[in-house]
This record gives sequence, structure tokens and C-alpha cells, in this order.
Amino acid sequence: MRTVALSLFVLWALTLAGCQSKAAKVKQLQDQYNAEYPAYARDCIDPETAGAARMLTGEKLTTEQLRTLEAMKKERDARCEAWAGRLAEIQKEIIAAQQ
Repeated sequence: MRTVALSLFVLWALTLAGCQSKAAKVKQLQDQYNAEYPAYARDCIDPETAGAARMLTGEKLTTEQLRTLEAMKKERDARCEAWAGRLAEIQKEIIAAQQ
């Protein structure tokens, strides 16, 4: 009887330790995501929405300004693509760790 009780206690303790380490991993991933996202939003999302704001206000751009904006967008997209992929990977890891 003592052996069974001891075995159940050890199993329970291991299960509890696993849950705590799982929660710690989720927290670590969420902290990492929360640390990286604001800079991504500032550098990659905000400039994108600025163009929409210009269109809504009716601002007219010259052909040269449009070319410049398009070149900046291509450069930003290339720079931000890897960053977006990294954030998406962290999100997938968070979801996987929560299950």
C-alpha cells in the first residue's frame, strides 16, 4: 500500500513539474513575442497604414513620389518578411506549448 501511494505521489509530482515547466515556456515565449512585436509594428506596419491615411485625406502624389514610395515599400517588405516569419513562428510555438 505504501509503495502504491509513493508511486502515485511521484507520478503526481512529475506531472505537476511538467505543467509548471510548460507554463514557464509559454510565459517565456509570450514575453519574447511581446518584446519583439512593438518594434515590428513601428517599422513594418505603421508605414504601411500611413499610405492609406494619405489616400483617405485625398493627398495627391506626383509620379516621382509614387516611385519613391514604391521603392521604400519593396525595401521594407524585404526587410520585414523575415521579421514577420519569426513572429509567426513564435505564435505557433506558443499555441503548441499551450496544448
